[in-house]
Amino acid sequence: MALLSMALQKVGQPAISLTGAQVGIVTEAEHTRARILRIETERLNRHLKDGQVVVVAGFQGVSSADDLEITTLGRGGSDTSAVALAAALSADLCEIYTDVPGILTTDPRLVPDAQLMAEITSDEMLELASLGAKVLHPRAVEIARNYGVQLVVRSSWTEDPGTKVVSPLPQPRSLDGLEIARPVDGVEFDTNQAKVALLRVPDRPGVAARLFGEIASQNLDVDLIIQSIHEGNTNDIAFTVTRPSLKRAEAVAAAILPALAPPDRTLELPEVMVDAQIAKISIAGAGMIGRPGVAAQMFKTLAAAGINIQMISTSEVKVSCVIDAADCDRAIRSLCWDFEVHSSPTSLHQPPDPVDPMAPVRGVALDLNQAQLAIHAIPDRPGMAAEVFQLLASANISVDMIIQSQRCRVVQGLHTRDIACTVAQMDGESARQVLIAAAPNLGWGEVRVDTAIAKVSIVGAGMVGQPGVAARMFAALAREQINIQMIATSEIKISCVVPQTQGVQALKVIHAAFDLSGCQSIQIPA
Repeated sequence: MALLSMALQKVGQPAISLTGAQVGIVTEAEHTRARILRIETERLNRHLKDGQVVVVAGFQGVSSADDLEITTLGRGGSDTSAVALAAALSADLCEIYTDVPGILTTDPRLVPDAQLMAEITSDEMLELASLGAKVLHPRAVEIARNYGVQLVVRSSWTEDPGTKVVSPLPQPRSLDGLEIARPVDGVEFDTNQAKVALLRVPDRPGVAARLFGEIASQNLDVDLIIQSIHEGNTNDIAFTVTRPSLKRAEAVAAAILPALAPPDRTLELPEVMVDAQIAKISIAGAGMIGRPGVAAQMFKTLAAAGINIQMISTSEVKVSCVIDAADCDRAIRSLCWDFEVHSSPTSLHQPPDPVDPMAPVRGVALDLNQAQLAIHAIPDRPGMAAEVFQLLASANISVDMIIQSQRCRVVQGLHTRDIACTVAQMDGESARQVLIAAAPNLGWGEVRVDTAIAKVSIVGAGMVGQPGVAARMFAALAREQINIQMIATSEIKISCVVPQTQGVQALKVIHAAFDLSGCQSIQIPA
């Protein structure tokens, strides 16, 4: 920062260099992972009024305690510093310069003809950043979204315009606790939902593609989709549709059952289960990223209200549960109280309008660094999901995808279900040991870890209200004989767990299936 300031002065531009502490970036006293509490802009504004360019050291700040310890912000700290300063100054624009020309439809090192996006919404960028797209860190996108900072991501090597990250107009909010926003800023619900579950379908490539292909052919829009971990050679697949669509969706599911029947007639046949008396309740907030325990708190809140969870589906910024419709009002009140959400809960939440309504999918992401954690035979009663994820949160283990099986089995006289989730590979064995240690007291069965998985995801605000997007993704995987091990969705994202050895192939075929390739290869400087 000092050298850059000197270089600017040499060409006649007044400039000054300031450390994070000097510029007033006040943080928590957590070394290597501090979050920004506030930015005291008095000195910064004084230099700007004097016509000086202020060159600020990113990635660092100072604690607010009496000892004034120098702190570092951890991964993504440079982007985070820049966007936080832009928010504190109410800047018109924040430009982030990097080694790629902007935000691309996928990783150009894996897919050389990945396409540059001119614009992307902050919600879409938040999902992609959380999925491992390394151009912007989720912390930076979170601040931009919360404070309405307009971002542009550009290349340091060219004059190209880059990609605009468009944020919605924000609600007025204090700059105190700038990066310590509540993890949840909204509670959403949908009472116009019905559930269809296919139990004991074959665990082989193409089953999900066939089911959702038929659903799409009937122009039926699907909301949540989950596929649980396999038991033997079968899986359960469940999805939700609007209540008026239930009969048609049930008929489609029943029509394909004969084709899914096992050749061995001694095995249990697949069956369709429907439930029209459900509601979907969700918590949403960019602040839940990287904060273990948010999902656990939601499950604990519902358990304390005596509400059983039928389905769970998660994304980086949302946790959704399907519950009995009769419990919806009680669930809303409890969640708003526990998460201190004072605004009215949102009914039938719709994400922001897509930038390009003709492109339902904006980007594809691959994560090769996750492990699948499966907990079998969990007693089917309120509070058990809360127990599982509170244990993981207490061990500082963040959880990504969460799936709860639809089948209820009787084990030693108790009704039980299975729960699976994904965690970072480095946390897989620790998570298993934590859950094994608790099993004798809490009553669940075997705990397994599989590190040989990959998670491939599609993201796009335009997929809302467009039937067939999931079917197109599943069909692309089926054509390559790539088996899907887990499925979880949100309104603007669909994620599948596949074998790790097929992760890169899955990324490439999905990227091609949605016609995301550009006309030229992207070159990344060495």
